[in-house]
Amino acid sequence: MIPRAQIAALAGAALAAAALPALLLRPATSEPPRSQRALPPLVAPAEPPLTHVFDRPLFTAPAVEGGTLPADAPQLTGIVGRLGSDAVALVRTAQGSSRSLAIGDSVDGWRLESLSIDAALFSRGGQQARVPLPAADDPAPAAQ
Repeated sequence: MIPRAQIAALAGAALAAAALPALLLRPATSEPPRSQRALPPLVAPAEPPLTHVFDRPLFTAPAVEGGTLPADAPQLTGIVGRLGSDAVALVRTAQGSSRSLAIGDSVDGWRLESLSIDAALFSRGGQQARVPLPAADDPAPAAQ
């Protein structure tokens, strides 16, 4: 035998199950259909000036402040690993020794900020230096 409280609960659930679809399917009268609403006009955003983009060279490294790298900046000899995950820079220090640096490591006061396919970005204080990989036809720098 089912108690009266459960019978009342089942009857209420059955009534709600029968009435709810009818309530959900009736048309809304307060708002016109979406296809009949007035949409605001589309306006394209103003294009930013791109003159600075066209003035810079496409495939060369950006100029370093002062035109040359600082004399004590590390020399990049290679990049090993996968960029974005485990890449390290192989550098030659001002004393002539070689080291491998992960992003965030420092050598001679220069901190390795980032690596790209052909260069490394070092910073020291407010100074930044983008050190490119040497070209294949460049002579190897002499150890000091």
